Order: sequence, then C-alpha cells, then structure tokens
Amino acid sequence: MTDHALISHRSRRPTESWRTRFVRTILYGRDADRSAKARTRVGFAIVAFAVTFLIIGSRLVLFAITGDNHGTRRTAAQDAIATARPDIVDRNGEILATDVKAPSLFAEPRRIIDKDEAIELLTATLPDLDAGELRDRLSSRKGFVWLKREITPQQQKDIYRLGIPGIGFLRENKRVYPSGPELSHVIGLVNIDNQGIAGIEKWLDNSGLADLHRAGFATDRLQKPVELAVDARVEHALRDELLKAKDKFKAKAAAGLVSNVRTGEIVAMVSVPDFDPNNPREANDPTRINRLTTGVYEMGSTFKALTLAMALDSGKVNLNSQFDARASLRYGKFSIGDSHPLGRSISLAEVFTYSSNIGAARIALSQGVDAHKAFLKKLGQLDRLRTELPESAEPIVPKHWGELNTVTIAFGHGLSVAPLQAVMGIDAVINGGYLIPPTFLKRSEAEAMKLATRVVKPETSDKMRYLMRLNAEVGTAKMANVEGYYVGGKTGTAEKVVNGRYAKKQVLNSFTAILPADNPKYQLLIMLDEPQAIPETHGFITSGWNAVPTGAKVIERIAPLLGIMPRFDLPPSDRLILATSRESR
Repeated sequence: MTDHALISHRSRRPTESWRTRFVRTILYGRDADRSAKARTRVGFAIVAFAVTFLIIGSRLVLFAITGDNHGTRRTAAQDAIATARPDIVDRNGEILATDVKAPSLFAEPRRIIDKDEAIELLTATLPDLDAGELRDRLSSRKGFVWLKREITPQQQKDIYRLGIPGIGFLRENKRVYPSGPELSHVIGLVNIDNQGIAGIEKWLDNSGLADLHRAGFATDRLQKPVELAVDARVEHALRDELLKAKDKFKAKAAAGLVSNVRTGEIVAMVSVPDFDPNNPREANDPTRINRLTTGVYEMGSTFKALTLAMALDSGKVNLNSQFDARASLRYGKFSIGDSHPLGRSISLAEVFTYSSNIGAARIALSQGVDAHKAFLKKLGQLDRLRTELPESAEPIVPKHWGELNTVTIAFGHGLSVAPLQAVMGIDAVINGGYLIPPTFLKRSEAEAMKLATRVVKPETSDKMRYLMRLNAEVGTAKMANVEGYYVGGKTGTAEKVVNGRYAKKQVLNSFTAILPADNPKYQLLIMLDEPQAIPETHGFITSGWNAVPTGAKVIERIAPLLGIMPRFDLPPSDRLILATSRESR
C-alpha cells in the first residue's frame, strides 16, 4: 500500500471522543496492550460479582437477626398479624403462657390465575374452609387476605404441593397455655391476633404492651417474662379438691382462693367450671365466669368476722361482753333467728363460735348504723375492688342504709361483694390490722407495707385470730382442724335470693381459714354454690358439712407446698394467742 493510500485509510478511521480517550487512558494507560485490557475487564467482573454477593449476604444476615419481619405484609394487609408476647411464669418460674410459631395461610388475589381451581383445591385440603367466604376473599381487590390462621405443618405441606400461584404462608406467634384450664381465670386468653382479651393477658396489653407493638418494639427478644404471685403447685391441688367437692356434693359450681395475708399476693385462685384458654370458645359459656372477681355474693356468716372486729376495735365491748339471744329479732314482717337457738344471753366469743345471727345483729346495732357503714367502707367492702385482672364487679350496696340493713349485713345478708373483696377485709383483721390491696404479681412484705393502711388496732387483730382458732377448736369449723397446722376459720351459709325471696334449700356456702392462727401467713377461702345433702352430711347442706371438710383436705395438701412446718402438741388458743398477746403489750 502506498503512503498516499495509507494516509487515506487512516483518515477513514472513526475519530474517538475526548471522553473515550480519557477513560481509556485512566483504565489502561497510554500504551496498554490487549492482555492488560483483558486483566482489567476480569478484575471489573470480579468486583461486580463480589459487590452483588456482599449485598445478598448482608440481606441474609439482616433477615437472620431480625427474624420474621411482618412489616411489609402488615402494610399490605388490613388484618393484623399476630404479635409477640412475653412469657407468663408462676412464682417459681414455671411457664404458664408462651408463644410458639405457627404457619398461617394467606393469598394475594391479584396474582391468582384461576380462582375456581384455587377454591376447589383449597377446600379439598382444608374442608373447614367456607367456599363462599373463600370466593369473596379471592375475588377482592386487596393485595393481601388471610385465608386461615394457624394451620398445621402437615396442612402447610399439602397446600405447598398444590403449587397455586398467589398462595403463601406466614409464620405467626401463637399463644399456648401448657397448664390448660388450671389457671384460666388468672391468665385469661388472647384472640387470633395474639391480643389479650381477658385476665393477665388483657392487663399486659392495657399496661403498655399494645403501645409497644404499635411502635414496633415488642419483638420476641426484647420482652422479659411476667412473674405472677401464683404457685402452680398450689393451684393444681386447690383445683383438684374443688372438682372432687363439686362432684361429691353435686354443687353447681365451686371456687377457692389462697392469699398471703402479709403481702396481699394471690397464691392460687380457682373457679370451676373453668375453661381451656387453648380452646377460646369455652370462655363464652356464661357458667364459666370467674366467681371470685366477676361475681358478687352475699357472703353469709363469714362477714361476722368483720362485724366483731368493728365492735372490738371500738373499745366499747370485749370478748366477754354479753348479748341477748333469748328470742328472735322482729322488724315488721322480718324475723331474724339462729339456726341453733341457745335461748340465753351469750358472750361475744360465743356469738362467733355458735355463729349467732341474733348476736351479730345486736353487736352491730350497739355500734350504730353510721359506724357500721364507715367501718365496712374503711375495709374496702363498699367500693369496686381493682386488681390487675380487668374483670371485677361493683358491690351491691343498699341505696338507703337503715337499721334493718345493718342488722342483716352484720351476719352477711343484704350486701353483695366479690369474694376476693371479702378476703381482703378478713386479711386486714387478722394480719395485725393492715388493709393491703390484693395483687396477682409477686410482691415483697416491704413493698406491701408501703401500700398498706392501718384499719384496726393490733390488739383487735390478736383477738380476731383467737376467735378464728377457737372456732376450729370448739365451733363450726371443727372439721377443718388439721393436725399440726393450728388452723383457724369461720363458716358461712348464705341463702340465695330466688324470685325476690330467700330460698332455704339453695345456699352459697363459704369457709375461710387462716394458717397458722397464732401467726397467720395465708388465708384460704372455699365456696360451694348450691351443694346438695348427701348421706354423709345427714341431710344438712350448711357450710360445716361440705365447705369445711373440703378446706381441710386442701390444707393437708397445700400447707407443705407453702413451706408451713407442722407443729404438734400446741396449747389451746386462749393460752397460745391471748396470753402471748397480753404479755407483749
């Protein structure tokens, strides 16, 4: 080729822009050869792949750290996704409620290709799905709809094999209760979205858990267990004995409660029939209510403990003061008598041991209507009791409180309170005189005293402990005198109001026990609703024949669990309690 032709050929090569020349110079240099260019390109490819894999790896690490993040789905779904909740444990650390992961089935209707085929396949795999409702959901314009919450792993596998586009699964938190119905009225339950709807579960949401969920802070790893005051072992023993008593005495219902008189802690609470929170439908049965906080009842003669405490605390009477019980009291058409009339004047102590209605009425009248009402107000019996459990009932208090009201309320009729409320009042008159608000959470004695209010004098409390013990030695609570535990107690048999009148054959029986009576730490309440007479009770349906022996069986089982050491050959109450009280003052 001639020089002219070569010049002509070079002149025909496309000219490079200054940008191209600049990039080529930066990357390869001015005199780079082909091998250098190849190495540079391979290097660029390696860097690109490394960056890509780095991004993917970091995302995987992020997913592993944050766990199941439903944020994206939540924005797409109008239905809430079940959120995480803290474990609930008893006072010994036993798990009472916890979360497990369970798959739930959802659909993205816009991605469903053949709705009829999807409906046919899904209903064949999950027969409990309603075909009409399923069609409505799949025909909606939403980007996300739930089809079935909490399916089994096998159902998930079967649906996965169907290969239906637009059908997927999310792992949600499902609440489970290992103890079943045993603590149902304490713990409560949650709905399908893991939101508390009763008991401690609802209290948790009302105490800030729901706000944490909305803020996105209530993750599985950021929640400490909630420690209850309840002892699952004591709860089991109490429930077992109540179920046996309910069957034995053919009662409609039974309930029981164990409280720590020094701290206000509720160590056990049972109301049967109860429900299994793992099967929420049972909770809708009206016969399964918590009779200890939701129900209000006339508590019968157990209320005499408050009447006598009021009189002793006033200083106007003493244990030996006499009251006329020779004849019934008459108020218009009402006649007030005793189950076992003595036909003579009786001492204040005998009013308690013989459970005299006439004596209790005269004691209350000796204090006056206003003093009686003020004392019960001071002991928290006239106002709604508030605890961690949202379910609580307002007491039924007479609108116009006159002399007749004081007479009947003195022996436990005419005023209806929640049984837990009555327990709080009796705790106060036997624990040294301090009214302590009940709690279902763990609480120390020091913490309790910060909340306590003195309501009776210490010497009044000593006398009440004496009377409770005396009643187990010679009175209506003799069947509860469990050897070695120095039990004290008071019985109560309240006739129920049926069609506006008291029915003698339909009664609510109660028995409250304290142990040990000389230095009480626990109070036990037993209630039987409409127990029937059986041959063993010789035709009687009063508390001493059914609630008291039930209480004795409970005490035999729970006293060792509560750490109460048996003591034998102790002196009678007048020497151990009263004499000690006099010596210390």
